[in-house]
Amino acid sequence: MRVHLCAVGRLRQGPERDLIDDYVQRFDRTGRGMALGPLSEVEVEDKKNLGMTAEADLLAKAIPAGALIVTLDERGKLLTSPEFAQMLAQWRDGGRQDVAFVIGGADGIDPALRARADASISFGKMVWPHMLVRVMLAEQLYRAASILAGLPYHRA
Repeated sequence: MRVHLCAVGRLRQGPERDLIDDYVQRFDRTGRGMALGPLSEVEVEDKKNLGMTAEADLLAKAIPAGALIVTLDERGKLLTSPEFAQMLAQWRDGGRQDVAFVIGGADGIDPALRARADASISFGKMVWPHMLVRVMLAEQLYRAASILAGLPYHRA
């Protein structure tokens, strides 16, 4: 199952980029044997600053046709890491070819795009900077692959 991280904004070089690259590489290596991955990133940018609706249009174009859509949103479902891993496994085992995790910009995700989502998850009731959410998602994807592979990375 291919995994797509679709996000508003361009992440430049720096500590966040380094962390994401590291976790993407780990996820791809660990997930490959379990039919998870590769993980690709698609960044969109609303250069005209037209707002959430414009961002949603750009994000919608970035989501592969037929992909299961998962939004990252503070109103989403709170999951433990093992629950997140199980959810990925269920989608994979159910024959999903693509899953797209969608991260909005500073104002969040347009309600119309949120309504199209098959699932919505949250990293807590607090609002996180969208650049950090990318790092956190990449880490949780790697953690999920490690859990499914029975590796010791996740110690719970």
